[in-house]
Amino acid sequence: MSTTLRLAGALLLTSALTAPGLAHAQTAPEQTDPSVSQPGDTTASDTPADPGATSADSAPPQDDLEVSIPGGSEIVVTGRRFQNIERSSNQVVSVLSSAEIARTGEGNIAGALAHVPGLSLVGSGFVYVRGLGDRYSLALLNGLPLPSPEPLKRVVPLDLFPTGVIASSLVQKSYSVNYPGEFGGGVINLTTKATPNQPFLKISAGISGDTFTTGNLGYTYYGSKSDWLGYDDGSRNPPPALQDYFDKGLLIGTDNVNSTAIARELVGWRNAVIQQYDHTPVNVSASISAGKTFPLGDLDFGVIAAAGYSNKYLTREIRQQLSQSADLSSLEKDFRQVSTDQRTTVNGLLGFGLEGNGNKLRWTTLYIHDTLKKASLAFGQRPAQNGDTDFIDQRTAFYERQLFDTQAVAELELTPALHLDARMSYANSKRKAPGELTFEYVRTNSDADPFGQYFVNRLNNGNGGDGGITFSDLNEDLYAAGIDLSYRATPSLSLTGGLAYSDTKRTSSRRDFLFLAPNEWLGSPYTVTAIGMLRPDLLLAPGVVDALGITLIETDPGTPKFGAGLTTKAGYLKGNWQVTDNIAIDAGVRYEDGSQFTKPIPVFVSVPPSVPEATLQRSYWLPAATLTFDLQNSMQIRLNASKTIARPQFRELIAQPYYDPESNRPYRGNPLLVDSELFNAEARFEWYFAPEQRVSLAGFYKHIDKPIEAFVTGVDLLTSYANAPKADLYGGELEVAKYWPLQSVGGDFFDGRRVVTILNYTYTKSKLKVGADDTVAVYGAASTIASDYFRDGAPLTGQSDHIVNLQLGLEDTDRLSQQTFLLSYASDRVVSRGLNGSPPQPDVIERPGINLDFVWREGFTLFGAGMEAKFEARNIFGQGHQEFQEAGDNRIDINTYDVGTTLAFTLGIDL
Repeated sequence: MSTTLRLAGALLLTSALTAPGLAHAQTAPEQTDPSVSQPGDTTASDTPADPGATSADSAPPQDDLEVSIPGGSEIVVTGRRFQNIERSSNQVVSVLSSAEIARTGEGNIAGALAHVPGLSLVGSGFVYVRGLGDRYSLALLNGLPLPSPEPLKRVVPLDLFPTGVIASSLVQKSYSVNYPGEFGGGVINLTTKATPNQPFLKISAGISGDTFTTGNLGYTYYGSKSDWLGYDDGSRNPPPALQDYFDKGLLIGTDNVNSTAIARELVGWRNAVIQQYDHTPVNVSASISAGKTFPLGDLDFGVIAAAGYSNKYLTREIRQQLSQSADLSSLEKDFRQVSTDQRTTVNGLLGFGLEGNGNKLRWTTLYIHDTLKKASLAFGQRPAQNGDTDFIDQRTAFYERQLFDTQAVAELELTPALHLDARMSYANSKRKAPGELTFEYVRTNSDADPFGQYFVNRLNNGNGGDGGITFSDLNEDLYAAGIDLSYRATPSLSLTGGLAYSDTKRTSSRRDFLFLAPNEWLGSPYTVTAIGMLRPDLLLAPGVVDALGITLIETDPGTPKFGAGLTTKAGYLKGNWQVTDNIAIDAGVRYEDGSQFTKPIPVFVSVPPSVPEATLQRSYWLPAATLTFDLQNSMQIRLNASKTIARPQFRELIAQPYYDPESNRPYRGNPLLVDSELFNAEARFEWYFAPEQRVSLAGFYKHIDKPIEAFVTGVDLLTSYANAPKADLYGGELEVAKYWPLQSVGGDFFDGRRVVTILNYTYTKSKLKVGADDTVAVYGAASTIASDYFRDGAPLTGQSDHIVNLQLGLEDTDRLSQQTFLLSYASDRVVSRGLNGSPPQPDVIERPGINLDFVWREGFTLFGAGMEAKFEARNIFGQGHQEFQEAGDNRIDINTYDVGTTLAFTLGIDL
């Protein structure tokens, strides 16, 4: 590799990484490979010029690469085309281009990222980097921050993003000061599609199903007539009497409120009658995308638009057990729950771009609406408290998540050596869960009870059945802006400075009510008590509510609503110096000031909030440096060191009870939490022995001061948070990518084909460090002794010791034809702490196990149009989901269920 090419790559990546989301590398139009986008490239398109005949996904390298360096002159390199971002970057990065995303066949970007070295998927859409939880990961869209629609998180779940709107994804694991200081495991920068170099129109549709759900028994409820679109038609909105109660700021039990009048309007057949799916429908999806660039004199004006829809069902039979004993010998809960989720996603993207004379202006708007409609029935016992009494729990819910993001960016070439990038965005996320209903019916199995052989709900707050309804609402606004100025002082030295600002405001409310029958119901005549045998909509029909005088209790009058915010102001200065032909250093420092708060919002006129405000205001100097040694022969070594931080999430700072229906766990925050500080170090050897092929070996170490960790306490097994004293994490990564041409095998079938082998392995070890004299701050707790909450040597939550990903496939380099097996393995990891005590319970373990997928993509031409067919087989081994605790020979399953094998077929057409 020539010195000129090395310098071009260094300058390109310096500029791109100092202005994430703005800088990009652009090939000449006639040579563009639209499947490859640089970090932050907002001009990439993944549509080949001739989709039916030639796939850009596997196009061979081209000659004469023209690179437009932001803030500099064009460099034309004659020779083998070089686009390896991992190699030319000054940091440790992994890039998933649209081609690599497409090879995985995943429907959302979280699933695709799970194949990147060191990354693992926890829950439905949270990506853990090198065993560090989601709080240590930073997600950006085109280099700009994102709000979260999740009550328990400040990090956006990446399963929200369909792969159809993402052109590329960059994961940077070493810190550089152009990024926000909240950087623990890494930053994930998603790049949306934008203005194309060639016009395209692509339409696709698909069906899928899994062996456990599709065509088998499932549950649903009516809800509203527009549920199939993922939108409620207003049927779940608070009815007039309840809305009037909200508007007046009254409190049941304190103020003069006729709660019976409210209760009679809340339950009906639409939201309370669970219906049986004898044959659960198949999953369907469809998408369309189009783009074109129009000449406007010396400028090019581009437009791209995309829209998608999917409707999927998932049924799970879940084993749910809980124990308060240290050896797990007794059970407080032993249930089997059958739950069916209908998940509907609607998304759209619209982008405009204006380019010319070295300057670029872009405006991109993204909309995602993701809804989960849940119906579940559970049967079980609570042996420790209720002996052989049986319980049936019913839940109906509708969770709407929405993300709207609009961004404007400008890239201006002020002089050949001076480049200015500016960006600004507004993003809004929402989560609505209106009218979430829960009911519990009880069968005592007692001969002394005249109804002992029947399931009855006496609505007496759990002693003989109960019922409740919850209205939750979350809204988060995020304004962000930044400006970067890059100056190339000499051919070997570039300097970059920048300013960044972000302001996040969140409002979250949760109004939770219990239905309560009068005490005289318990001793009432036979005919009145028998009403408790009715199904929920009849049990709480208006006439019954009025006749019996059923009332409501608001369960959380202390803090049903709170506000939260985080404002950051930052400035940075960094330089990139090519010291010699073989040594380069990228170093800088960031100053970041953060002001974070959570505060209760007064709801009731007569009752003030009962929890305190929490305020965190800190400023930091965050240095980072990366030293790169070029060893020649396509080998190099990187050394990186940095300091970063991690802030508490909003909900973790509020001393408010919250029940998470997904994990079936209660939570409460801790207003005494403080920021965590991290020291990061990494050494990495890389060998790029052929185009697209590489071997890399890395070792990394992180020391965390005051890491925020969860602990479990109390008879209700409540999860809360505290700053553990310290933690260390260390490990190593190995990645190998090798292609094996098959021309030598002979025959037309093997001509142009090659075997793809991509293997990565990550080993991670983490330990909490808790000394005898260490203390912690827990709101409202009597003890401040750290060892009462955390165990010395315990691993961080979410960390697997071993993560393996293997892609083994066959592909044609002349046309789209790919057959790929994807195997992944993650070892056991802690997902929640066990109950604190003496002795403490064992931690809750998740066992991801081994998963095998197969994806077949085939391009062909039909009636002159380019077509793509895709077949997927997911979870071929039928690996189930296991969350459990073990103590000696005793094991209880916290959240364990079977997972079926998914089969999917998608057909696309390029016009």
